[in-house]
Amino acid sequence: MTTQEKNVQPNEFRRPEDIEKESFRIIRQGLTARKLKLPEEELPVTMRVIHTTADFEYAKTLYYSDGAVKKLRELLEKGTRVVTDTNMAKAGINAKKIEELGGEMLCFMSEPDVEQEAKERDITRAMVSMEKAAMLQGDTIFVVGNAPTALLRLRDLILEGYKPAFIVGVPVGFVNVVYAKEEILQEAEERKIPYIINIGRKGGSNVAAAIINAAMYSSSEQKE
Repeated sequence: MTTQEKNVQPNEFRRPEDIEKESFRIIRQGLTARKLKLPEEELPVTMRVIHTTADFEYAKTLYYSDGAVKKLRELLEKGTRVVTDTNMAKAGINAKKIEELGGEMLCFMSEPDVEQEAKERDITRAMVSMEKAAMLQGDTIFVVGNAPTALLRLRDLILEGYKPAFIVGVPVGFVNVVYAKEEILQEAEERKIPYIINIGRKGGSNVAAAIINAAMYSSSEQKE
């Protein structure tokens, strides 16, 4: 615990906006203390992920394609569709802002036809969801925060010729998680698909949502 953190009393009242501002100040301080200097473009996204998780390791494990944040922001600003692998990730994204930009958020995981097809083919609903999303007309941003099988099916779709507009790949867990991220990272690199991917076991729907939100929010509150 830093001296600054010790000086803040647990019952001290602060407005939410002040708490967030102070949190980002502490995160910047923490990055400096750890001698972690991040590219300015990536900094707002990485900081919001750290803010969401209280985990500085993301400063080392989040991988970005060249110009990833700028590309993601441009896609969102022109109303590109966002498809998530969980309703939790969908719920965590600022829906009002997405709508203001002319976009839509979709998650097919709970749809009856997806569940039925997954049972019939003995595969996961996440895999069927990715297939369904790939059949939609127009560009799609894929946001995967929970299911590694979603990333693996997306990889196969890419090998078959499909090209996502953007991939956020941050599933969490122990089974197939590291492998799925490595596979999608390799294919995205080779086929010039923009991405933000967290290597290793960490991640989650909250992290996935934080990345999308960070690309939409102004980064002014994160600057001194």
